[in-house]
Amino acid sequence: MPVSSQHKVYIPNSSRDNQYLLAEFPLTDAILARFGAPLTDQPEPFKDFYLQLSKIFFELSDQAGLRNVHLIANGKTPVVRFHTEAYTLQTAEQILFFYNPAYHEAQNCFFEPAVKARKISLLFLATDANIRANAADFHNKVRDLLQRFSAEVNSPELKIKVRDHQHLTYDLFAKQKGIKESYGYKLRSLDARYKARGCELPTEHSALTYAIINLPLSRYVKEQVGINPKSDRPYTALYQLIQDQFVHATDAEKLTHKALLANGLLPLVRNSKFDKMNSGKELQMIGFDSSDSTGQLVADWDDTNLVESMHLIIFATKDDFTDMGYGKFMNQVEAALRRFAKGINLKPERDDLVVRFHQHISYHL
Repeated sequence: MPVSSQHKVYIPNSSRDNQYLLAEFPLTDAILARFGAPLTDQPEPFKDFYLQLSKIFFELSDQAGLRNVHLIANGKTPVVRFHTEAYTLQTAEQILFFYNPAYHEAQNCFFEPAVKARKISLLFLATDANIRANAADFHNKVRDLLQRFSAEVNSPELKIKVRDHQHLTYDLFAKQKGIKESYGYKLRSLDARYKARGCELPTEHSALTYAIINLPLSRYVKEQVGINPKSDRPYTALYQLIQDQFVHATDAEKLTHKALLANGLLPLVRNSKFDKMNSGKELQMIGFDSSDSTGQLVADWDDTNLVESMHLIIFATKDDFTDMGYGKFMNQVEAALRRFAKGINLKPERDDLVVRFHQHISYHL
């Protein structure tokens, strides 16, 4: 294979793009006082503050031409996914935003009027038919807005952390299902892509790159091992088979940092050097250290409970990056997944193996 081809991964044209920026800051008493809050003689003492803040935020967004923005002050984690229809769902720990970036626009404010939020989250969803090509421009617009927002709030205690999330989602078996056209990606790092398009990131920023794979546990997969419903741990053999095949396949491709979850929780990948790991009833933080050359394996499955699908994670380390980008890394990921799929006898014409390639950057404004 020519060297240039090794550094390009060919992704089906049916793939979907998402980009969103999340800006967060702690809600301090000084910021509340700046707006004359809380109104302690009112049954909803923080309502006026949230409405004032959202008014500033939405007006600045309109001026900047940002058309899908949300203020979140109820402590819930936003989860963003592509969908042909736009709708928002809330659970105890999440706000799920489903939308098509080419069409859907929205402005919403989520808060509990009687409760002081621990932090304020400003969510910006990209609205464009060509997200990757325009990602740097979108980032610049958001950063300019945040600087104006900071000036409007005018509090020395306002400390904003910015996270830029980009996803590229596709079915590994799209070709076997009849989708023949594909496009070659080098998958350059975000800072390199942004610099080339006039968006300079702060020197002090962190970056994460990884793939999350969704593995539905179909009847066919479950029938490959003996499941004894009378056992206290009936699904040990199933989960152990999947773990063994996953580890074997990724080891063969020299992919050293990985995880698999079968506990019903949604994984959130973080840098374990900087972020505190915790879990709730719906979400689980998975921490990786990209500088750890010894490798990391996180295996968290509950063999007393059968989940509908498992999450497999392959994390890119500094050794997985080349000057050309992450194309070679994703070729290794795909090769490992095809080996894994054979190991558990998936049928490409029938089964889906959805890959979501993630690139994240974060910094303090």
